Amino acid sequence: MKLMQRVQVSGDREALDMLARHYAPRLKSWLMVRGEQAHTAEDIAQDVFIAVWTKAKLFEPSKGNFSTWVYRMTRNKWIDHRRKYDRMQPVAPEDMSTIADEPIAAADVAFDQAEARRAVQTELATLSTEQKQILHLAFFEGLSHRQISERTGLALGTVKSRIRAPLKKMQAGLKNYRGVDQ
Repeated sequence: MKLMQRVQVSGDREALDMLARHYAPRLKSWLMVRGEQAHTAEDIAQDVFIAVWTKAKLFEPSKGNFSTWVYRMTRNKWIDHRRKYDRMQPVAPEDMSTIADEPIAAADVAFDQAEARRAVQTELATLSTEQKQILHLAFFEGLSHRQISERTGLALGTVKSRIRAPLKKMQAGLKNYRGVDQ
């Protein structure tokens, strides 16, 4: 208490130095026990003693002893440090998918998809039965063009054109709908 009084009253640098030599290693240990690296703990302890010097007039011995005051300042500086630097910790790319938030679809996505679904159904209704059959074989049964040709007896070129033509027609009719391609 007498050392701090000397700092408060006369700005005694020697008294501050004696306080720092006594408390700085203890503050550094306190911070390291809480997970800080040695160099960071030293920086925080140094910042604390700069604050002790600049805020010496604020210390009131009637409210508590110096050690309580200096540990409280250390704790506050440490919290400030964590708030400032822990937000932007680099993360390995392979860990990003684990810690990333799940994507949230925009509120209108469901509406867009429903609207697109109705538009696709409307376009499908305009196709001939033969076109619908060929598209069904290609997209729902997963048959190749050659397999469709063998099943229907149509020439391979005819199968390809009968798939391409209705798809182009549908694509033109659906170009103004968001969500069709999703």
